[in-house]
Amino acid sequence: MTLDPQAPLDVDPLLDDPATRIVVCCGSGGVGKTTTAAALGLRAAERGRKVVVLTIDPARRLAQSMGIDSLDNTPRRVKDIDDAAGGELHAMMLDMKRTFDEIVEAHADEERAKAILSNPFYQSLSAGFAGTQEYMAMEKLGQLRSRDEWDLIVVDTPPSRSALDFLDAPTRLGSFLDGKLIRLLMAPAKVGGRAGMKFLNVGMSMMTGTLGKLLGGQLLRDVQTFVAAMDTTFGGFRTRADATYKLLQAPGTAFLVVAAPERDALREAAYFVERLAAERMPLAGLVLNRVHGSGAGRLSAERALAAAENLDERRIVDQTGGKEEVRTAPASGSPAAAEAPSDPTIEQLTAGLLRLHAERMQVVAREQRTRDRFTALHPEVAVTEVAALPGDVHDLAGLRDIGHRLAAGGNPAGAS
Repeated sequence: MTLDPQAPLDVDPLLDDPATRIVVCCGSGGVGKTTTAAALGLRAAERGRKVVVLTIDPARRLAQSMGIDSLDNTPRRVKDIDDAAGGELHAMMLDMKRTFDEIVEAHADEERAKAILSNPFYQSLSAGFAGTQEYMAMEKLGQLRSRDEWDLIVVDTPPSRSALDFLDAPTRLGSFLDGKLIRLLMAPAKVGGRAGMKFLNVGMSMMTGTLGKLLGGQLLRDVQTFVAAMDTTFGGFRTRADATYKLLQAPGTAFLVVAAPERDALREAAYFVERLAAERMPLAGLVLNRVHGSGAGRLSAERALAAAENLDERRIVDQTGGKEEVRTAPASGSPAAAEAPSDPTIEQLTAGLLRLHAERMQVVAREQRTRDRFTALHPEVAVTEVAALPGDVHDLAGLRDIGHRLAAGGNPAGAS
């Protein structure tokens, strides 16, 4: 049961191609992006490439599945992979604030860097300003790519309310850090007085998160100090964001949209596919996770329910004593009823299994309709499917299995 036999996503050639330097796994939250990124990284490494997986998942599931105690802003080598082909696997988890600090330290002398890092406005900005995580993920990607140490970088994009935030936030934050909005907020310092502070408060109302905790004149002084230090030390945040954007558009980058076979997840995936096309970013295809199937697909839900009902009716009609036995059966709750055997009959077990199968086939049919709607809108998108697994992936063997399923295109017809 596949989406479109004419447009399969062939994962292995993508991973094996030396021209492929960056794979970005994106999509809405909770669809398996982190597991997909880790599985792709492991498969590429065991096929001979030197790979680093960059995750932004705070749940630390990636570290646990790779047998690492913890991940941080430094790539850590993963042990116990099959390195017969000469590959390596490294993994890291983005530390948003540490990455921002590294940018400051790299572009400022020691005294000025210390002033910026201790500035309350900077601390609020680096720790929780809207878009900072997405921007720093792209900064870290740029750093990794510039070192030219890795054959392949696999990126697990940040969790967000909308997958589109991943593309928008770096530009938004870059514009902010370039100084236009900050300079606008600096105007009250030159105007002075109560009117100036009123203007500042109006401007600050546009900001979110921790900035609201800083008040009045102290906030204004923090902003002034921050802008003065930044302007004389380094600039071009917008330029850096634009450079990263071009890196994402480059031929060596491949986007994989990850989704579950559910209406909301595939709607989000469709929006992302359209946005990637509009931004001329290279889309490799769609990974459809947690697809349900049945080994008895020829038995429809309707036929299974009908068979279960027939078995129920036979248990009533075909009893040895007929209606007389029913009338003389021990009353419920009586001592005789308590002593009566309660084990289910073969017919009861069979009817229960038929009903479970009917439920599974209804899920399969619903997922198929949802997939069909997506492919009708985007027939050009190559697809691979990964069957739903009975449990979570928690080790390298599980990641290896997911990688195999990704490369094989999945086989939900044989899923359990």
